[in-house]
Amino acid sequence: MEPPRRTAWAEGVDRLRAAATTEPGRLRLIGAVLAALVLAFGAVTAWQVSDRSAAAADVVGQSQPLSDDAASVYRSLADADTTAAAGFLSGGQWPAEIRERYETDIEVASELLVTAAANTEGSAASRRGVAELNSHLTAYTGLVEQARANNRQGLPLGGAYLRHANERMRTDLLPAARSLYEAETDRLGEDYADARSWPWAALALGVLALAALGWAQRRVYLRTNRVFNQGLLAATAACAVLLLWLAVGHGVARSGLGDSREHGAESLRVLNEARIHSLTARGDESLTLVARGARLTGNGKDFYETSYAGGMRDLVGGPGEEAAPGSLLDRAGDLADDTEGRAPVRAAVEAVRTWQDRHREARKADDNGDYDGALRQVIGDRGTTGESFDEVDSSLDRAQAHERREFRAAADGGRRAFAGLPAGAAVFALLGAAAAVLGIGRRLSEYR
Repeated sequence: MEPPRRTAWAEGVDRLRAAATTEPGRLRLIGAVLAALVLAFGAVTAWQVSDRSAAAADVVGQSQPLSDDAASVYRSLADADTTAAAGFLSGGQWPAEIRERYETDIEVASELLVTAAANTEGSAASRRGVAELNSHLTAYTGLVEQARANNRQGLPLGGAYLRHANERMRTDLLPAARSLYEAETDRLGEDYADARSWPWAALALGVLALAALGWAQRRVYLRTNRVFNQGLLAATAACAVLLLWLAVGHGVARSGLGDSREHGAESLRVLNEARIHSLTARGDESLTLVARGARLTGNGKDFYETSYAGGMRDLVGGPGEEAAPGSLLDRAGDLADDTEGRAPVRAAVEAVRTWQDRHREARKADDNGDYDGALRQVIGDRGTTGESFDEVDSSLDRAQAHERREFRAAADGGRRAFAGLPAGAAVFALLGAAAAVLGIGRRLSEYR
């Protein structure tokens, strides 16, 4: 009876085992392992760095701009609501500048929603936010037009329509815009995490390759008394340079992206919140005069005046010249890392304090029965709360423009640290593997 046929795999293993019992066979095996380790190090480095470079590019070119756009949708909607209330207070025919501002806000929000819909990339939260905003925006603008039409005819029903429009804005539009903004901000955070995560697999393979090359050179030295093997030395140098490049390059990229997040993206987020709070407070201030006590809180206080006071507390805290610790403008000032960034925040704080003083005067006039006097202090030509609000908004806009530049500079610096590393990894790995094979080959030639 013939013995069973052995598989090619088993025969190959036997040949490899037999070859490993001789010094030339061991050298061939060592050369193959060294070349494989060096090539694996280069391949994993190129792969992991490419992934992180792509994530950094998404931070700069996609997720942060989309997060900023989502915040602009929120701001535009809040500003449209604030402008509609100011237009209503101005009388039956809105002034041209107010009408133009309202229409621009609605147009900007609509255009940004189209952009958001085209870039949701399968995000359920983003799709849901865009769908809700599109469905409610038309209803909101219809209510505002009804309020304008009734106000032009001197009908008190106009105020009811405007309050209903504001309620739709608070309960439907702004929460949907907030949901969209949070979804895009979450995606920005994920891209930051992907871009800044350490390439542990590549680093581990680099250390392992260096250790294996060091062991191989020591083995050659112990067997031949030759201090250096030029091929193995060149392979070690190639791996060491690549490992150093990987560690330093990623460290620089991580630092730059961290700065862009802390002093760019995070600053923009806080400034967005501050602008939204100031817009909402301005709308509440106007609606206090529109509603004239028609909407109360559970404890019998005016709903809009209570909301205004809460917004101001979040914005600057309690009374004082400086923003209170923990308030939005205090945090914005702390996050600004240079004079150019802090100056507009300080200007915004000063404008808010002036606004609060003027608001108190307007409320005092209204509480004393001087509605026309209160109205002049809110929407008059000079020395009004509206003038203070415009100063706050323009100061925060300047601060945001500066932080966008800071974000872009830091993020671009971090992203550039990855440049050339994937291609460099491939080149150094090929050179290192070839040098290792040549070094072992030179040792093998001594046996011929």
